[in-house]
Amino acid sequence: MADGPAASTATADVSPHADFEQVGAVADAVLYEGYLLYPYRRSSAKNRVRWQFGVLFPRDWVEADGPVTPTVSGSADSWYQRTECLARIRRPDATLRVRLRYLQMQRKQVQETGPEGGNRDVPSLRTADGTVHLTFDEAVPREAEVTLRLDERAHHGTTVPVGAPGGTDVEPLPGDAGRVVRVREELRGSVTVTAERLAPDLVRLQVRTTHTGLAPAPRTARDEALSGAFIATHTLIGGDGVEFVSLIDPPVALRDQVRACRNEFTFPVLGGVSSLGGDPPTARVLLSAPIILPDHPQVAPESPGDLHDAAEIDEILTLRTMLLTDEEKREARATDPRAAAILDRVDTMPPEVFARLHGAVRSLTPARPAAPPGEHPAAPPGERPAWWQEGGDDGLAPATDTVLVDGVPLGGGSRVRLSPRGRGADAQDMFLAGRTAEVAAVFHDVDGSVHLAVTLDDDPASELHTWYGRFHYFRPDELEPLEPAREPAPSDTPAAEA
Repeated sequence: MADGPAASTATADVSPHADFEQVGAVADAVLYEGYLLYPYRRSSAKNRVRWQFGVLFPRDWVEADGPVTPTVSGSADSWYQRTECLARIRRPDATLRVRLRYLQMQRKQVQETGPEGGNRDVPSLRTADGTVHLTFDEAVPREAEVTLRLDERAHHGTTVPVGAPGGTDVEPLPGDAGRVVRVREELRGSVTVTAERLAPDLVRLQVRTTHTGLAPAPRTARDEALSGAFIATHTLIGGDGVEFVSLIDPPVALRDQVRACRNEFTFPVLGGVSSLGGDPPTARVLLSAPIILPDHPQVAPESPGDLHDAAEIDEILTLRTMLLTDEEKREARATDPRAAAILDRVDTMPPEVFARLHGAVRSLTPARPAAPPGEHPAAPPGERPAWWQEGGDDGLAPATDTVLVDGVPLGGGSRVRLSPRGRGADAQDMFLAGRTAEVAAVFHDVDGSVHLAVTLDDDPASELHTWYGRFHYFRPDELEPLEPAREPAPSDTPAAEA
């Protein structure tokens, strides 16, 4: 632990910072991403491959087959996470708060009491009251917090040990039928926070989380090694007198400094709401997650609760959960308390809550005056009818339509360079910036917007993608024509016609 009052550690019982609470639901979704996978039963093949994001193992075990390649997300196993971001200092006495969150695996073993009083491991056990208990790997949420002043000490770096103790809990089962034994291995790691001052009111922060525990044998199976791993590791960064700059959509003046930030096995985004309506956006809290998210991520208000399934879609998973048989539901309830909570929520969901899961329209164009009875509402002169009106799609031909970009009509076969805009662009599209592509079609969306379907020039599977209609989609303002604007032909001019 670092000495002096500039750094301290705390465990999960510390009152959360108000700014951290703004991103609490999203951070919890990150924490339990992939914890349980539909259909939430131990016997499901999907639940034999869990813990897929933000998993930190000891370095020797991770690199037993060679060094790992750093990425901007934590879908690959690693032994560290590195977050770098820019922060504006708004007060001379500014302080920084870094909260590390993760899961610690807990082996849940059901044991049956034998005739002579001994206990033996069993995969499942039914007690006299009809309750089924299953052997299954659970997880315990953990937190650690570092608080420090952004002074010269922070510039040189502050390192704080983090981790969770090992332990064994024994729960007797009713009627002396047996017991449930839960075992946790000790976790050891460290968090190092460094602040490099770039200007009087600007610093580059680096938060590095490292697994420092002893490594298992090099050929230990991943399922076994997980007992000593930090799982779903992610970081919340906030503070007093500190404001964070978007790395997705930085101010023009800070783009070079943002490009110099290196993020490995994690992806930092602004959390909560924009500070003071900033443009470009800023925030008082940053979420560095092992999955790619947009700035200011939010859980849909229609979602009644977590489903713990990677890339979950509430309506589909809720419907599928409803279709489980009674026996499958009994197994799911016995698998894990969180699985039981999902079933309870689905079984008691009011119709009006379920109806909201079907989707929502976040933005609408102004409504036109209602048409007289028996008539279709007419579009204004020169404007296409709305997509739901009769004739709304008349004349649309994606393969031959064009849209004008920088004076060049782009359509099927046009050559373009991809230039996704920072603000509002899909995070995945940002990785394609600068690549060249060919336009396949022009699509008019139901909200009146236009998107161009493209295939990448350097994608060896582009021909296959074209064959079955798998494209990347970009707005017209995210494309740069590679062909110059066509000069009017002599036959196009009034003089030629004369």
